[in-house]
Amino acid sequence: MGHPQGFDNGRLTRIGPAMQSYVDRGIYAGVSVLVARGGEVAYAKTFGHSDRDTKAAMGEDAIFRLYSMTKPIVCTALMILVEEARIRLYDPVAKYIPAFAGVKVLDANGELVAPRRPMMVRDLMTHTSGLTYGFLEDSPISRDYARGKLFDARAPLAEAIDDLATFPLAFQPGERFHYSVGIDVAARLIEVVSGQTLGQFLRERLLAPLKMHDTDFVVPEAKRGRLAAMYGRPDITTPGVSTRTAFEQWREGYNAPIDVSQTYPVDAPGSFERGGHGLFGTTGDYFRFAEMLANGGALDGVRVIGRKTLELMHMNHLPPALLPIEIGGMPLAGYGFGLGSRVLLDVAASGAPGSVGEYGWSGAAKTHFWVDPKEHIVAVFMTQSILSFDLPELDLRALVYQALE
Repeated sequence: MGHPQGFDNGRLTRIGPAMQSYVDRGIYAGVSVLVARGGEVAYAKTFGHSDRDTKAAMGEDAIFRLYSMTKPIVCTALMILVEEARIRLYDPVAKYIPAFAGVKVLDANGELVAPRRPMMVRDLMTHTSGLTYGFLEDSPISRDYARGKLFDARAPLAEAIDDLATFPLAFQPGERFHYSVGIDVAARLIEVVSGQTLGQFLRERLLAPLKMHDTDFVVPEAKRGRLAAMYGRPDITTPGVSTRTAFEQWREGYNAPIDVSQTYPVDAPGSFERGGHGLFGTTGDYFRFAEMLANGGALDGVRVIGRKTLELMHMNHLPPALLPIEIGGMPLAGYGFGLGSRVLLDVAASGAPGSVGEYGWSGAAKTHFWVDPKEHIVAVFMTQSILSFDLPELDLRALVYQALE
């Protein structure tokens, strides 16, 4: 039987048993899934519990820690300033954050050398800036980040980024794709250029116009009963945690409750505002953001960003020499990278159904979304399992595309 959005109803219902199986096998406490096509929701369902201990059912209004799914929102916000000609992609970062003017690069010989070219605004969003992450281990600089302030949730963004600029770069800007804290620096650029805090700018220019009323860097006390509990190991935002030790910690605490209130607090307004992680949100809110992207920058008659700006964002910005991209030794076969999101270049190489031009991103707690402009599909997957090694997004992708008529 056909579906108004061009899905086969019977085949679409296959999503349910597959998602429920993750709960039944004890892999996730609860799951929330939403699939839309052509702007209309075709499938939306929750499974399991938002808190296994209290047996609270996973509700449609459950609030999740988005972790790195904060990044596409922040990059979109920065591109609003780019399209208003208030900042340019090829501007040196130091033009706006003077602390980066004297930054050096740690070369292969362990010597500090001058960058061959300045770190540019676009480098931050394409992860070609020379910055790194503390949990990645292919540079001594990654370990040094444990001394930094960026992952101190009580340090304001301006202070944290000025501190970050005291560390050398892990490689020359533009030399390689390397997942990094670059989006946190991009978030600081938003503050400098706009004259507002990151939270204020996001609320005024994106969250309020899109009616994303449950998305913010804080969770008001009245909403905290809706906050999904966190599970798994380790807390990847804790200084000193690395990919080398993560697997053993994960095995020891597989899907056990974990307290991330110190590294991802619900109640630190004014300090815990970051670009790479930090936002809380619901499945429905993130759908509104993703649908705005799919719809060319407008939703419900309200335009927040230009269509051509989004087209620029979701093109591959990496030269062939930097492909395929990988994070911590894990390749994303078939994908390039745009301004804040992966971009599918080769469907066959990816090993999953899709369309050239599909884009999206994931979060450390296994949140995931994608937008397929060719098929007019938006999909959102939410759970809260830190650094789980399961890949439910691949199952969901297969289940969504197999249901197309």
